[in-house]
Amino acid sequence: MALKIDNLSKKYSNGVQALSHVTLTISKGMFGLLGQNGAGKSTLMRTIATLQEADSGTVTFGNINVLKEPTRLREVLGYLPQEFGVYPSLTSQELLSQIADLKGITHKAERKETVDYLLQKVNLYEVRKKKIGTYSGGMKQRFGIAQALLGNPELIIVDEPTAGLDPLERNRFYNLLSEIGENTVVILSTHIVEDVSTLCNDMAIIGEGKVLLTGKPSEIEQSLGGKLWEAQIDRNELSHYREQFDIISTRFHLGKMLVTVVSNEIPNGKFIEKSPTLEDAYFNQLFQSQPALIHS
Repeated sequence: MALKIDNLSKKYSNGVQALSHVTLTISKGMFGLLGQNGAGKSTLMRTIATLQEADSGTVTFGNINVLKEPTRLREVLGYLPQEFGVYPSLTSQELLSQIADLKGITHKAERKETVDYLLQKVNLYEVRKKKIGTYSGGMKQRFGIAQALLGNPELIIVDEPTAGLDPLERNRFYNLLSEIGENTVVILSTHIVEDVSTLCNDMAIIGEGKVLLTGKPSEIEQSLGGKLWEAQIDRNELSHYREQFDIISTRFHLGKMLVTVVSNEIPNGKFIEKSPTLEDAYFNQLFQSQPALIHS
């Protein structure tokens, strides 16, 4: 079963064009939707999750017309929004049981078995009797995944799930998501390149409400092979280099500024060839479509 988005557009009352003719086909596995804050990712996720309407276009999941049959889609959907609220005075066991009841798992024994299984799956079973208000950010996110998995969903949406997590919790979350994505359509919306490069088999880059690029992360990364160059420069040289070259990113290493340039040949003798990463490909795509953002 695949999710098909065709020519989807959404304009808010304040005049912001959040989505512009978005077309994507997303099959089983982990799909990464990569873009900056404000690129339109959350609008797209909320539209797919039937939480808001589109102005035009269609969304189908199998034989479900998502925009016209929201109730049918909700029956097979698991959703972890960007802002996931919890009741801090409840334990994870209590809250997950309540959510399971709302999702239609009304038989008490079945509900307890399901709740215990999911808490074990997200490695929260040992702290199931502790109040969620005492949980770390990563533990709350893992609880969010547990509630998204209730009812064996066929489509799972996770919106910015690793933002704010420390490296250890992020790694735990990666392991959990990679396991989930084996047999389900999972959409991972994020502004963190590492999320996509670590987890996803297919991806799209979105900017200003438009799909800028789609493909496999490895293929997108290698598209810059032989075209990427890096040089160490003084900070006061940056403006001069930007006037002469297509600088897609700058970074500091051991207190020195490094600039990355896209060119079919070596720009000058200060540059050495750089092996491309998905982050380089992402920055290059943003540079091609929104150079002012790269230079700001």
